[in-house]
Amino acid sequence: MAQTGLSKYRHILCLFDVDGTLTPAREKIDPKVDRFLQELRQRVKIGVVGGSDYCKIAEQLGERDQVVYKFDYIFAENGTVQYKDGRLLSRQSIQNHLGEELIQDLINFCLTYIALLKLPKKRGTFIEFRNGMLNISPIGRSCTPEERIEFSELDKKERIREKFVAALQREFSGKGLRFTRGGMISFDIFPEGWDKRCCLDILSEEKFSTIHFFGNETSPGGNDYEIYTDPRTVGHTVISPEDTVRRCRELFFSERDNEV
Repeated sequence: MAQTGLSKYRHILCLFDVDGTLTPAREKIDPKVDRFLQELRQRVKIGVVGGSDYCKIAEQLGERDQVVYKFDYIFAENGTVQYKDGRLLSRQSIQNHLGEELIQDLINFCLTYIALLKLPKKRGTFIEFRNGMLNISPIGRSCTPEERIEFSELDKKERIREKFVAALQREFSGKGLRFTRGGMISFDIFPEGWDKRCCLDILSEEKFSTIHFFGNETSPGGNDYEIYTDPRTVGHTVISPEDTVRRCRELFFSERDNEV
C-alpha cells in the first residue's frame, strides 16, 4: 500500500554541515533557520556533522547545554566525537592514532611554513589541536570577520592553502594522512578515513532508508566531498543557510503533505 501523509519520512535522516550550510562561517544560526530545523524535526530525524569541536558547533547553533538536545545526532570533529539523543557515545583521539612523533613533525613543519609565509595580516591560533584532526590556518583563527573575508579573497587568487597542502603532501607522502579545505581560512589534517564519513559507520546501525547530506564544500578537496559522494548518502550542494531551508522545504513539505 502506498505511503500517505508524513509516514514516508519516518526513516529518513537529514544530515547537515554547519559553516555555510546552517550558519554563515563561524557565525550564529539565524533564528528563522533554527525554527525551521525544529519544524523539520517533526517529520524526519536531523543531525549535524562538522569539522569543529562540540563547543564551537554549540556556540553557532544555540546555547551550549541545549544544542545537544535540538538534534537527534551531533557529530563533531568530522564525526570522531559522537552524540545521539543528547548523550555522548564515543570520541577518538588523533594523537593515539598517529603517535606523538608524527604529530610533532606535522606541527613543526606547519609552524615553519607559516613563519616564512608573507601575508597582509597574521593573527593568532595558527594550529588548533582537536580530537580528530589538526586545523591549520595561515592567517590565524583569531582574525576578525573582515580579515577572514580579506584572506579568503586573497586565497582565491594566490591559492595559499592549496600550495600549503601540496607542500605537506610532498613532505608526508605515505604517512596515511588526508588534507581538506576547512571553511574560508583553514584546512584540516587527519588520518586516512577520518573524514566526515566516520559518522556513516555509526549511522549504519540505525537502519535509515535514506540519509540526505547537505553541504557547501562538496567539490574535490572540500571537507564535504567524501560524504557528499558516498553511495550511502543522497548529496545536496547548497550555497547558504537559506538555500538549505529551500531545498528541505521542496523535499519534505510538499503541498499535499501540508494538507494532511
